[in-house]
Amino acid sequence: MNTPRYDAYAFIHKGLRAFMAHTLVRTGRLDVHDPAELAEVSEELRALLTICRHHLHNENTFVHPAIAARAPGACERVEHEHLEHEAAIDELEGMIDTLPGDAGALRRLYLRLSAFVAENFEHMQHEETHMNAALWDTHSDEEIIAIEQRIVASHQPQEMMLAMRWMLPHLSPDERSAMLGGMRATAPAEAFAGILGAIRPLLGGRDWRKLAQALSQQIGRAHV
Repeated sequence: MNTPRYDAYAFIHKGLRAFMAHTLVRTGRLDVHDPAELAEVSEELRALLTICRHHLHNENTFVHPAIAARAPGACERVEHEHLEHEAAIDELEGMIDTLPGDAGALRRLYLRLSAFVAENFEHMQHEETHMNAALWDTHSDEEIIAIEQRIVASHQPQEMMLAMRWMLPHLSPDERSAMLGGMRATAPAEAFAGILGAIRPLLGGRDWRKLAQALSQQIGRAHV
């Protein structure tokens, strides 16, 4: 039985899919005549577009050069699609400002956001199959993890918390414990305790109990 390779796309893409789906549904339900609701959804839209822009930057800066250095031409499709996504983000950001009191503007934004989400879902599927294959053919798991760690190190704390907000609740229990276990292995104890405190409100009681049990078992195995 082959050992599964390290998948650097999996967790962040789950978070992005959840964020995109949630924001699309909220946008479709928005009452443009309710100032409070309009402000809330506009803020969520801007946060989504910001994290999407950062994600593009991370892949363009860290992932694609690593692949292209060993497999020239392998990134051409995704690089072209990233340019299209950057243009779509610019367009969507401009459309948010047209919303107040205009149901027609909301309909146009909703349709454009729907297309953006659909394009990104297809794009992420391509990355998790074809681009992962290119990474695995050219890099060891240790090298892929090092690329991921450079991405994490480049983030501001508020960027990390936004990503965690959408990743952690939408991972499986095994994925969640693996992610947090990896963080605990590299973070000071005080910092990790702070991380746990920040993420606890994001998880329901059952998910939190499963995570706490898994982390406890990891400690037990480490002392065997």
